[in-house]
Amino acid sequence: MHAMVGDEIQVHGRTVGSAEQRGEILEVRGENGEPPYVVRFSDGHEALVYPGPDCQVQAHTG
Repeated sequence: MHAMVGDEIQVHGRTVGSAEQRGEILEVRGENGEPPYVVRFSDGHEALVYPGPDCQVQAHTG
């Protein structure tokens, strides 16, 4: 997985009824766009994220 600052990450719910989370990538700590990422989620909390198979990155357009 590769990302750049400003890209959006989506974390899909792992279980039935769990909500999808979306956030903006604030910092890329790996080399060449690789994880981990510092992410600010839509509810305002920030976390260091090591994305798994339930994650998807969308490039920032704008």
